[in-house]
Amino acid sequence: MSQLISGNSIPLSEVYWSLVNKADKKFSKIRDLPFYERSRYENYFFKVFKVYTQLWKFQQENRQKLVEAGLKRWEIGEIASRIAQLYYGHYMRTSDAGYLAESYVFYEAILTREYFKDGLFQDINIANKQLRFLARFLMVCLVLGRREMVHQLVEQFRRLIDECKRTFQETDFKEWKVVAQEIVRFLKSDTAFMNVRPLRYSLVLDPNLDASTPRASRSLRLTDAILSSYHYNEVKYSELTLDSFRMLQCLEWEPSGSLYQSAGPKMGPNAPTGASRINSQNMTDPTLPPNPRKAVLYRPSITHFLALLATICEELPSNGLLLIYLSASGKIGQTSLPPLGARSVTSVDENILRDFESHTIKQEGDPSLQIKSSGERPGQSLRQISEDTVEHGLSFGSHGLTGPSCIYPSDLVPFTRKPLFIIIDSDNSTAFKNICGAEKGEPAALLLSPSHTPPLISADFSRQPSGSLFTIFLTAPLQAFCLLIGISGSDMETDVFTKAERVLSSSMNEWASTLAASDTLHPVWSQILKDPFLRRLLLRFIFCRAVLALYTPVFNNKQNQPECFPSLPESLLPAAPAVQNAVLQMANVFGGTSKFTLPQDITML
Repeated sequence: MSQLISGNSIPLSEVYWSLVNKADKKFSKIRDLPFYERSRYENYFFKVFKVYTQLWKFQQENRQKLVEAGLKRWEIGEIASRIAQLYYGHYMRTSDAGYLAESYVFYEAILTREYFKDGLFQDINIANKQLRFLARFLMVCLVLGRREMVHQLVEQFRRLIDECKRTFQETDFKEWKVVAQEIVRFLKSDTAFMNVRPLRYSLVLDPNLDASTPRASRSLRLTDAILSSYHYNEVKYSELTLDSFRMLQCLEWEPSGSLYQSAGPKMGPNAPTGASRINSQNMTDPTLPPNPRKAVLYRPSITHFLALLATICEELPSNGLLLIYLSASGKIGQTSLPPLGARSVTSVDENILRDFESHTIKQEGDPSLQIKSSGERPGQSLRQISEDTVEHGLSFGSHGLTGPSCIYPSDLVPFTRKPLFIIIDSDNSTAFKNICGAEKGEPAALLLSPSHTPPLISADFSRQPSGSLFTIFLTAPLQAFCLLIGISGSDMETDVFTKAERVLSSSMNEWASTLAASDTLHPVWSQILKDPFLRRLLLRFIFCRAVLALYTPVFNNKQNQPECFPSLPESLLPAAPAVQNAVLQMANVFGGTSKFTLPQDITML
């Protein structure tokens, strides 16, 4: 019998569906594993992947017979989509760009082969599968930096929603309309101007200074990062907020043009033909070092956050360092729940997003979580920190700034037995000063945002549509400077931007050399200078601090200036001539010298 496996009485279709059921069960288990169960996930991933490899190969080798037995094209698309989700999920766990590119391969194959086309407007379930596929593919393209494909998919996504609303009950697609609104809002905020050059670290565009640090007893490298951002009504797509997205991009290597190769398991000869197309795009570069491993958390529970933090610290290599990035509002008056209307939209939004973004790692805890922060007085004891910050923690919930839903500076102190690089972007970031002097073995490096955002000339700029100005300074400093003085992308000439990039790059090279040669540089900073990601963040912080300190509307206003602990050498303070000269040169490039208060004796070198 043609429908039986050779030498066996089991029909092909039964073998196929048995494999499908086995794969589905394993996929469900791996999808729900939390970030902190990393070793368990690593082992389980390859088992799940092996099953899907068998399933994909089996359906390819027996495609015609299975079709005759009733296999539908959308069912093949479902398998390909699951494989793409596995690849993307593994990228989010490991930050290996090869897996992200492989995910793109499978999603692109689904798109070009139109697996969900048949019966699209006859069966609402198939329509929802196509929408989920497009929404997932959008996320992969967004993270991968394939902006042309993002815009193409957005148009297709919105068009399909409109067609489905006409064909089926309009109420069945209200949630998908919210998803479309999210990605449109995200793209309006993350404009072409913000991405005029890659946010990733580029060996071509970024200064590749081999900082000599003879005074450092050791050199640390960034191996892991935890990124979490939450503000009410902030710009996001699915569970990726705009601020976290920018930091995610900032902590990755930009491919330099080498031929694409993936380090991870593939489908080999059974891969979709889209692989040949992605190879020609040079989307990854095997000559680059591995990306730091990042965990992007969206409104996690405190237990989840601390469990992940403990796991990473336990596994941190002897020369490794963990970066913690928290972006949140910390005003006491902002901990109340949003208006009912807004809450209902958010609830609808999150339900459908959890449905389509099934490769997003499940978080425990209240779904309506927030982050807050505040505090003062560095160098206190752990007990003093706990007592003095009762009202000034980071709130991951909707129950105010106290109680079990908050994280305090003292919660991070036990983990300072390992090297930490902490970035707090909050209107109450000063609470985390208290970590300095209370560490348990390793002095922590802290970059703290201003508690107040300076008034901006750009009338349409605020946190909600554009993200945090401090985070933009750390990830795209030139664009942040332009936003501050009122220059938008439409006003920018390419040669002016290029000249400004040269000025900024030259200044940062000089500052890096100053840091490396300094006799007074704290070991916390000297030990991270050889890491390109951490060095770049520190140099951009110096630039941000100088610009905001000299910006005329808030000149020398401490509330509008970021802080770092331990302190940096005086030669790199905003009052230092070399630093002021860099700000003057930058302002002169854009014709904005009148917007800064500089000593009369400062002239461009």
